[in-house]
Amino acid sequence: LFFILNQIYRPKTSENLKNIHQNSGIILQLDLETALEECNVALHLFLNNRFADALSSLEPRKSHSMYHAMGYSSILLMQAAMTFDPKDMDVAMASLKEALHTCQRFRRKTGIMESLASFWHGQPFDNLTEEEMHAELCYAEVLMQKAALTFLDESVISFIKGGMGMRSSYLIYKNCQAMENVIEDGEKERNTHIHFRGGVNMGIGSFNLILSMLPSRVLRLMEFLGFSGDREFGLSQLREGAASNSLRSILSTLTLLMFHLYMSVILGTGEGNLPEAEALLKPYADKYPNGALMLFYTARIAVLKGNFTFAQEKFLACIATQEEWRQIHHLCFWELMWAYSFEQNWTEAYRYADCLCKENKWSQATYVFQKAAILSMLPEEEVAKTGENVVALFRQVDGLRLRIAGKSIPTEKFAAKKAQRYAPPKPLKLVVPALEMMYVWNGFMVVGKRPELTEGILSTLEAAEEQLRSDPDPSEFHTDDVCVVQMLKGLCLTQLGRLVQAEICFNFVISREKDIKHDTYLVPFTMYELGLLHKLKGDINTAITVIEKAKMNYRDYSMESRLHFRIHAVLNTMGSFEAKLPPSRT
Repeated sequence: LFFILNQIYRPKTSENLKNIHQNSGIILQLDLETALEECNVALHLFLNNRFADALSSLEPRKSHSMYHAMGYSSILLMQAAMTFDPKDMDVAMASLKEALHTCQRFRRKTGIMESLASFWHGQPFDNLTEEEMHAELCYAEVLMQKAALTFLDESVISFIKGGMGMRSSYLIYKNCQAMENVIEDGEKERNTHIHFRGGVNMGIGSFNLILSMLPSRVLRLMEFLGFSGDREFGLSQLREGAASNSLRSILSTLTLLMFHLYMSVILGTGEGNLPEAEALLKPYADKYPNGALMLFYTARIAVLKGNFTFAQEKFLACIATQEEWRQIHHLCFWELMWAYSFEQNWTEAYRYADCLCKENKWSQATYVFQKAAILSMLPEEEVAKTGENVVALFRQVDGLRLRIAGKSIPTEKFAAKKAQRYAPPKPLKLVVPALEMMYVWNGFMVVGKRPELTEGILSTLEAAEEQLRSDPDPSEFHTDDVCVVQMLKGLCLTQLGRLVQAEICFNFVISREKDIKHDTYLVPFTMYELGLLHKLKGDINTAITVIEKAKMNYRDYSMESRLHFRIHAVLNTMGSFEAKLPPSRT
């Protein structure tokens, strides 16, 4: 029965589809090499800021070429991810579904029993044609993108679907890697094979790198489900892909840049590999000197080096170079807001925070809180000139929160909790909210590259400390505020090399654990910072002990997952037992 059903409902092969198209007058499918060449042209258009032209070049053949379909949907996905507009997300999802359908037509067709087996083990790959191999790769890539977009839906069901999609994509990538490992040397000489190998490098490398950043308890669960994450292996795969001169080289490069310039800073120790980032970016910056992405990453590297003035110039150049995708402007606004915040130029920082509130939908709760926090750092007469009402802004935050899979975004939850102090008829002001948010994004590691600016922030904190000390009528938040200032002071002192004074500040916060009523995140985060301080002093054993205590002894505080990411990253650099988990390479 299975055999008969399989024969009746067996989809047409790629060769049969070509014959059908020839007989019906439909556009002929391209051969693989021509499709790759045309998609490479579209890529050049995209990197030259000609986004609409890139889409237009891919659109006519997106139903007949797996690479055109993948490229077209990838651009729409990128656009949706930057706008967070429901309409853009719906368009991207529809395009991704169509792309999956197109890629599926080129895949090896299987019977019912084989399909059931492949659900768990992945698609079999014996004797696949070159076109079918590329179809597996393209299908895995589009499936991964669709799963990522599904995660942004607000329902738990969509979150589960996204997880299943990621797992299916991962299994297909593993099969593609197995194909690459057994393919004959002669077949590797084909002009098109470099693009297959580059795609395998990008997919396997990305999965391993991202999974390796997960805290150990999450990583163990992922390994139980069949995933694995080896950071060095992931980096080596991405480096190979970036150097391959394939269609996906730029994707491997951008993944590495994202790791060094963002993930390592926000979710890690703040020590991204800037020399490697510069080397990766240079060929593209030379080839596309006015490319928005190249200017953006050039500026981001400058920020992490502490060259804020140069970074500001490059972000403004990035904004000026194109008007087609305003979303890239918004990324620059976010970075400019922080570059000016590091300099305590709160007026200019407010300007870009205000632009984000008015134009971008990514996280209105975060943007409004950030704007209010920046205004809180200005004298009242300067705030009056803006026409803003700081109290009203803080009161908006909670109502602007998003939910993904029924869960609040941690940064928004943190902001909403802090903003609650402005809810009563008589608001209780936050002490240094913009500097506190700077810490949330690991900004003290960045501003620490500029000692004179760090000294300026330290002076601001000492002024806040004196104001709290002389407060005649301390509120219920008084101890919390004092501890916020002490922790941030300790960070500045650490960056300035004044480690003894920094340790006093950190120990003060930890000693007040029982008196802290609301900001319970302060103690575990301060213990983590104290551990980093011991690491700087060369006392690795004490550092590991203190950081492990922060990880094991505290639960249910704000930004807990972010701290666990940072703890995982730093313990991996110090050879703790967590770092000695047996690696499992794909």
